[in-house]
Amino acid sequence: MATFLHRLGLGSFRHRWAVTLVWLVVFVATGAGAATLSGTMATSFSIPGQESTTALDLIDERFGGGSGATAQVVVAAPDGATVSDPAVAAQITAYVQKLATLPGVVGASNPFDPQAPSVAPDRSAAYSTVSYGVPAPEITAEQREALLDAVAEARDGGLDTEVSGEASQESGADIGGPAEAIGVVVALLVLAVTYGSLIAAGMNLLTAIVGVGIGALGITTLSGFVDLQSTTPILAVMLGLAVGIDYTLFIVTRYRHELLHGRDPESATAMAVGTAGSAVVTAGITVVIALAGLAVAGIPFLTEMGIAAAATIVVAVLIAITLVPAVLGFIGRRALPRKLRAAGAVDPEEQGRPFYRAWANAVTRFRTLSLLAAVVVLGVVSIPFFSMQTTLIQTPPPGSTQERAQALIAEKFGPGFSGPLIVLVDGAGAGARATAIAGTFQGLDGVRFAAPSRVAEGDAAAMVTVVATSAPDSQETKDLVHDLRAAVDEAGDDRIYVTGQTAISVDVAEKLDEALPRYLVLVVGLALLLLVLVFRSLLVPVVGVLGFLLTIGSALGATTAVFQWGWLNELVNTEIEAPLLSLAPIIVIGILFGLAMDYQVFLVSRMHEAHAHGASPRDAVITGFKQAAPVVVAAATIMFAVFAGFVPEGNDTIKPIAFALAVGILFDAIIVRMIAVPAALGLLGRAAWWLPSWLRWLPVLDVEGAALERAVPAATVTETTETSPAATTPSSASSAQG
Repeated sequence: MATFLHRLGLGSFRHRWAVTLVWLVVFVATGAGAATLSGTMATSFSIPGQESTTALDLIDERFGGGSGATAQVVVAAPDGATVSDPAVAAQITAYVQKLATLPGVVGASNPFDPQAPSVAPDRSAAYSTVSYGVPAPEITAEQREALLDAVAEARDGGLDTEVSGEASQESGADIGGPAEAIGVVVALLVLAVTYGSLIAAGMNLLTAIVGVGIGALGITTLSGFVDLQSTTPILAVMLGLAVGIDYTLFIVTRYRHELLHGRDPESATAMAVGTAGSAVVTAGITVVIALAGLAVAGIPFLTEMGIAAAATIVVAVLIAITLVPAVLGFIGRRALPRKLRAAGAVDPEEQGRPFYRAWANAVTRFRTLSLLAAVVVLGVVSIPFFSMQTTLIQTPPPGSTQERAQALIAEKFGPGFSGPLIVLVDGAGAGARATAIAGTFQGLDGVRFAAPSRVAEGDAAAMVTVVATSAPDSQETKDLVHDLRAAVDEAGDDRIYVTGQTAISVDVAEKLDEALPRYLVLVVGLALLLLVLVFRSLLVPVVGVLGFLLTIGSALGATTAVFQWGWLNELVNTEIEAPLLSLAPIIVIGILFGLAMDYQVFLVSRMHEAHAHGASPRDAVITGFKQAAPVVVAAATIMFAVFAGFVPEGNDTIKPIAFALAVGILFDAIIVRMIAVPAALGLLGRAAWWLPSWLRWLPVLDVEGAALERAVPAATVTETTETSPAATTPSSASSAQG
């Protein structure tokens, strides 16, 4: 692989105009596709084959689109009055009639309908269910704005009116807002400090943006042909931008190193791609496998998200090993700070990196204490993980009309009215069967109200509304879903289905909870196999995997404490204290696995190389740490900045995931890889690099390109002019490579 990548880097450098033009054409083509072929992305989560999803499909078929989006408009009577007072009742009736005429609305229920009244027991409030003919993602901004304006007008007219429900909330989230901008600005600053050159920093950032742009635009184009979740492009952008910057950083850092060791720009580029590029490809494959491995959960929308993000990583890797060497051909020695561009300048690495050497010395000297401290700190942070709860039901933003509506409904009617369960009775005689099953449900604990609500034409299907005594996202309501299904099984009627957003949330959450251990075993097994191949050792992979488990526990533990318990929520600009999104844990595990293995490969491979050259175990750890730690710190800082940028102003769905990834990167890079791993390797000594004889047949993965370095000796270059930094003839490059 190193030889192939060396040739690829050399070819990209020599044909830099053609390579750059090809990527530019790809970027423009995906942009045109996104502008003309994109479709609407989904915001609801469901799993084909689940009872709740099957019921929704049947409702659409039997009732002609009966599963369109809804909103609940709740009206409280003025002080000293009730909704039954003639004047108030007339005002509410007229208001409901107006709601039924809003754009996109197919009906608004009458709170005073004797067949299905929706008036509070003390007659202080009433609500109307506003139904749309399409799912929430297909409701236009104008239609949603018309609903909110109608609510505001009623409030101005003297009615205390609020609205909740999926039809009242914006669907999805936007890309290209302040979240991405914050991460990009911080990344540019870190790169400028790391390189000491704005030209190199700008090149690094520009190539990463091109890669993530192609990935995001490609996903947007694909949405016109495949049903994708609205979070899919955001996750791809978040991860693609981070790894795109980091992978370019690794290659450019090696390129600068080769320049300072006597190579001309052409041969330095080829060597950088052949050596650091090998590690980039290995790390990229690791991330891709981890993301594609999300398919093990057997959940289509999660599989699509993983594959889309993996495709963006593939683009980032291809950019790093083709476009980056092409751009290096344009900037040449200007990738170095001005004071280091002259021939014979001393590489800062040769000055010993005193801070990192002192760090490694301290960690390996007090290795037992260092390892114990790292494990205890991360263990304590992981404690909240064991009380983590998940749901698909999203809590509305504090102070919003949706929050006020839910509070008003919970106060006047009961918490279960904001998320009623729907029971579909399918088949002949549905009306009578619905009445019978509603009576059965009414006797169950946790049921406040159960009654038939709608019968299809020809009595072929009927719906029963069941209202719980508890909130939709509570454990009591989850238990009630199972109790309802158990009651149906006892009745022996296999054409009765429990559905609704609450039941869908329960089904998806349980499916994800079942898949999580299976996925964790997969990625841990993959990590062990990969690290055994890379380092030809058994104990180094064990140390790496145990460190990864500490990273996962602490990341999810901190996220639970902040978003579920409400600790330090001012720091992340949220007042919501609610269960995490059901798919957050498995996504966080998949992404952090790939990134943690990146750091393990880049850091420990340098230690392994030093040990292979004869250094003692402790000296090998110190030498490898001194060489690789500065780049890992810069990469982790960039990753942290990109993910953290999505937290203060990010979408409520993405915010907890971004927070988990940001703190996970921080814990993994600083505590696990820079304290726990060197301390553990120092404790293990020579045993760390031991490989049983029965495993020595395993192939050697030369991720550092050591064989290539031996085959292509360093060149001695003459003066290179700054006015033409890339001016290197093919003949001189060939002679430089020997």
